[in-house]
Amino acid sequence: QVQFVESGGGLVQPGGSLRLSCTASEIIFSERRHIVWYHQAPGKQRRLVAQISPWDGNIYYPEYIKDRFIITADSDKNTVFLQMRNLNPDDSGMYYCNSIPLSGSWGQGTQVTVSS
Repeated sequence: QVQFVESGGGLVQPGGSLRLSCTASEIIFSERRHIVWYHQAPGKQRRLVAQISPWDGNIYYPEYIKDRFIITADSDKNTVFLQMRNLNPDDSGMYYCNSIPLSGSWGQGTQVTVSS
């Protein structure tokens, strides 16, 4: 069964940084699925904030994210990281990882709160 375990969230002041981790089932990496981080603000739909292809390092960010978030992968540890910097209150919410093709097995997510 495919599983995702997110961690690393917390409370941070505006302008601060956090590093999120996503540990995925080995099959995600062995099947060469893209791995994606999603952000879900309260009352809003999840939206993609970063995507990586672990086998070749290809990366995608939506335009509004560029230069603030950095996604990396450690295939040996089946883990993808999201380094977030210059955070603002709009970045608050739950962060989830998943794959493309999308897995129906969502993890519990990790909560990020940006507040002074």
